[in-house]
Amino acid sequence: MAPLAIGYLLPTRDQTARGDHETEQLVDQARRAESLGFDSVWAGDSPVTRPRADPLLLLAAVAIATRGITLGTAVLLPALRHPVLLAHQLATLDRLADGRLVVGMGGGFPSPGTEAQFAAVGVAFPDRISRLEESIEAMRRLWTGQEVSFTGRHFDFRDVRLAPAPARPAGPPIWLAGGGEPALRRVARLADGWLPYPPAVQDYARDLAAIRQAAVRTLTPALYATLCLDEDPERARARLRTSIERYYNAPLEAVETVQAMFAGTAHEAADWLNSYTGAGARHMVIRLAVDDHHAGLEEFAGRVLPLIRPLDRPVARTEGHS
Repeated sequence: MAPLAIGYLLPTRDQTARGDHETEQLVDQARRAESLGFDSVWAGDSPVTRPRADPLLLLAAVAIATRGITLGTAVLLPALRHPVLLAHQLATLDRLADGRLVVGMGGGFPSPGTEAQFAAVGVAFPDRISRLEESIEAMRRLWTGQEVSFTGRHFDFRDVRLAPAPARPAGPPIWLAGGGEPALRRVARLADGWLPYPPAVQDYARDLAAIRQAAVRTLTPALYATLCLDEDPERARARLRTSIERYYNAPLEAVETVQAMFAGTAHEAADWLNSYTGAGARHMVIRLAVDDHHAGLEEFAGRVLPLIRPLDRPVARTEGHS
């Protein structure tokens, strides 16, 4: 079994929601996460609906500022971009990171805000899934470094060759988000990893079993989870509410029906995360619902990490197949 890897979501959205647009402190957080023993750092994508720093440009800076930590997008919306340009950006980023990149991708959660985001860039929202699938196929061809052509419903190009090719011959691994039967079939057919956020661990175990039964390749089972730590459960819940409602502009009760979220003590948080590990998760992407992300990162590293990952563990380096 692959060693458990723990990742940290850089607070790009939280920072923007507070009116703070300094990007250097995000790079500093990535450096600090690496020094504290995290295995990966991640950046989200939403240029219009929930504005934040561009994930690929930010991760390019992080690639130069760090040495061995995995870099990931959680998650990128490829349907907003042309696959030739996106493949070029991701290949260059993978080169900068010396093969440390994981490309988490999604179609975009159905909501009025997400639909408006697609409309703003001239992409039909109902086409987002078919554009996602075509983009994956097109980019994997382009990442070979060979001259390739592609014909699909949305994209059509001839005799295109990109340089540089990614650091890894097959390109960076692609992890897909999503739940429900169509999304699970898509993960099994196309992905190198699965990055969902189901609120119930039983659902995670059931869906992972379905993916593995149908998967065409060995993939990395991951989890995107939001935590708020406090020794007072009521205060933890109140802090989680403040963070989530500022982040999504929606009631906590609505968001937590679809996303894995926890508020409580460090020991309880570790037990909660360990339940997902027991269900098969091998890479946790942790979003901290805090105001002070520097202190929150230190607290999680000092109080939760030792409870969910052995101190003498082997190094968890993410590869394309694990």
